[in-house]
Amino acid sequence: MIAALRRCAVLVTLAALAACSSRPTAPTPEPEPAFAIAVPQRPGPALTPVDYRQVPGWAAEHHADAIAPFLASCSRMVGQSLGGTGDAARIVGSGAAWRTACAAAASVPPGDHAAARAFFERHMQPWIASADGSAKGQFTGYYEPQLQGATKRGGIYQTPLLRKPASTKLPSRAQIIAGALAKQHLELVWVSDPIDAFFLEIQGAGRIHMTDGRDIRVSYDGQNGHAYFPIGRLLVERGEMALPDVSLQSIRAWLIAHPKQAAEVMNHNPSYVFFRQLPNTDPDRGPPGALGAPLTPLRSIAVDKSFVPMGTPVWIETTDPVTAKPIRQLMMAQDVGGAIKGPVRADIFFGWGPPAEQRAGLMNKPGAAFLLLPRDQGTPVAAK
Repeated sequence: MIAALRRCAVLVTLAALAACSSRPTAPTPEPEPAFAIAVPQRPGPALTPVDYRQVPGWAAEHHADAIAPFLASCSRMVGQSLGGTGDAARIVGSGAAWRTACAAAASVPPGDHAAARAFFERHMQPWIASADGSAKGQFTGYYEPQLQGATKRGGIYQTPLLRKPASTKLPSRAQIIAGALAKQHLELVWVSDPIDAFFLEIQGAGRIHMTDGRDIRVSYDGQNGHAYFPIGRLLVERGEMALPDVSLQSIRAWLIAHPKQAAEVMNHNPSYVFFRQLPNTDPDRGPPGALGAPLTPLRSIAVDKSFVPMGTPVWIETTDPVTAKPIRQLMMAQDVGGAIKGPVRADIFFGWGPPAEQRAGLMNKPGAAFLLLPRDQGTPVAAK
């Protein structure tokens, strides 16, 4: 489950940094979403039904590109309990509510954007999500890192990724790094860089190129039970960087530039993640998310399943952190995360490789979310 702990991490915790830093910096106000839709002015989360014409950018979407990720969810969510206790869960009921839509999606011709658009409009009703009377939410990003590894310790390969121990009461990160679990021989693989290993824990899954030429994938398989502490907060408190400059990239750069202090700083986070090897995964697809479906770049998101049932298509309206252009795209709720909390909150999966790492590391933008939930009778809402 790639997202089980990862979202307790770098950019996800910027809000916590702002609240907890001993040297607070006034943030630049972010604009509200660039559309006006009346949402209930009451405390707590709410869903408001809207017309597809009110979904920004809907007509310009490449709708057929969302069919395969949706079908990947279908095979896992029909007939299942998809979680949640809020409005969306009451509207959907159980996974059986998706049966008609999933069957119809399978008949959409590949690449036919008009047919795919008609499918979504006929079978799904859009609802704008809001919290406490505001449709504004926050969107971060994650990716699948790539590391270098070996089956045995030696040379540059000195940092182990550990399997999950049988014990439920476990030592802190610093104690584990110092060898507290060494006698249990839990080493899954040895990697070349402790900083890479640290960020792999944050992301929750990754690819490892082995010295024998193989490429393997590992994924989250448990945690030591200690609360996550964001080291970005520590670096701000120590005056090593300013709050607006905190990102995955800036933290990594600081650790690389300060090798004698890096281990001590990373050990301030007592949380430690254990891994398992994923069997026979397609290298052209992402790792499995919490739903079990493979994650698709810019089509998969991690959500708070208390508010967004797993598998739900969600229209995301936010901003690209690199190009500053709008991101307006249909994505699937296929993952979860410990720091993803609330009805208008998501972590966007950007994929793998350096470009994905750059975008994910910088992603921390406001926006809005529209949930597409199954209709009772398939009656379309106008979208002209």
